[in-house]
This record gives sequence, C-alpha cells and structure tokens, in this order.
Amino acid sequence: MSAAVMKAESADGTLIAYERRGEGPALVLVGGALCTSASDAPLAGLLAPHFSVFTYDRRGRGASGDTAPYAVRREIEDLAAVIAAAGGRAAVHGTSSGAALALRAAAAGLPITQLSLYEPPFETGPAAGQGSTEYVDRMTALLAQGRRGDALAVFMAAVGMPEEAVAGLRPLPVWSDMEALAHTLAYDHEVMGDGLVPTSLLASVTARVLVVDGGASPVGMRDAARAVATALPRGRHHTLTGQTHEVAPHVLAPTLIRFFHA
Repeated sequence: MSAAVMKAESADGTLIAYERRGEGPALVLVGGALCTSASDAPLAGLLAPHFSVFTYDRRGRGASGDTAPYAVRREIEDLAAVIAAAGGRAAVHGTSSGAALALRAAAAGLPITQLSLYEPPFETGPAAGQGSTEYVDRMTALLAQGRRGDALAVFMAAVGMPEEAVAGLRPLPVWSDMEALAHTLAYDHEVMGDGLVPTSLLASVTARVLVVDGGASPVGMRDAARAVATALPRGRHHTLTGQTHEVAPHVLAPTLIRFFHA
C-alpha cells in the first residue's frame, strides 16, 4: 500500500517527511537504526485497516531534513511534530533504538496515549555498559572522517554479523542504501545514552506500555525487554515465539492490534 509523502515542521524548522495509511485512531511508528519510513511500510500496511498509521523518516534519513548540532531533544520534537500532524494525540510503536526514543518522548510528556516497544536494545547484567565507550568513540571518529562504510561495518560487527557476511554485503546495492544513513548511527548512540536500562526515566512514563521480544532473540535482548517492562509503572511483557530482532510484521501486527484496541 503506497502513501503520499507529507512534511511536518519540527520546532527547529527541520522538515520531517511522513506518510499516512488507513483510517481510525492515530498510531505513529518509530524506526530503529538505519531504518526509514519505507522500512516500516510492511507493518504499517497490516495495521492500516485498524488505525491511521503514520510512518516517518527520522531526521537525517530519507526525505527528512537535518539541522546541526544534533540533540536527542530535537528528535523528540520531531516526533511531537508528527503527532501534531496526526491530530495532536497518538499511540506510538517503537522498534529497537526507536523504542528507546519513544520512551524518552513519553517521559518528556509528549501526548502519547499508549506505547508499544519491540526489543529496546538496552543492556543488563554485570557486564552492562562495558566496552560501549570504546565502540562509540571508534564510530564517532570514523564518521567524523567521512568513512561511512567503515562505520557501518563496525556497527554490523557490533550487532553480531560475521565478518564474511559484512564483506558479502559491501558490493550489493543495499550497502549503498545503508551507507547513506550511516551518519545517523551517531544519533542512535545518543538516544541510547550509556546503554543501561534508564529506570528513573521509565518510572515517569504514565502511559500503558507493551514491551515485546522475540523468543529466538539473544538472552541479553530478552532480559532487557523484561527489565524495561518491570521498570515501567504500567508496563507488561510479551514474547513472540520463534521471532528474532528482525521480527516478521505479520507476526507482530496482531499483537499490536490487540494491545491498542484493549
């Protein structure tokens, strides 16, 4: 299902590109690292019979603008602009680092009626946060040098992709697409903060929140989902059997429909 691209003006004047599908209560989808509005289109199409679904290009991606210097509050303002275009109030679903951004937006007081999250990539356990500073410093240096491809390779390795798989991707068109978005990896790092579950921030989120993980995802990812749900005053946790961090839209959609209609 295609949709017309529209623009919302963020508080700093940056134009944020968004698309709308369907009719009904407003639902905004917030993508994760290296994702655009197009990445969320399959899920949006499945949700559109039940909601007015808004997908958007986060700043620096796709058809959206960008304004230096970057600040997480500006991304929160971008989401606020999309919610305003959606009618002033909306449910929100965030994926991966987009889930972390959605949580920060809810804590900042945006008019989010309900919130669902898929595997916010926080860390838990005794080793949480170890090595993250070195990784971020390396990524920041590569991006500052304009070495987007190398930064992208570092990111892929950090999320568990084998070196030979990364090498196999480099000649493909999809690599160029991701490379064009690689500078925004620095934005996601800032959204994630120190990488630890932000328990004090989560305690201030008053909306109903569903935190979803995949039954085939790494243990650390699943532990983080449960920790986030526990830290939220109105949080609940749900596992999708057999799913990984790359969740299948047709598996996720029914869970979101049930939650948002409850």
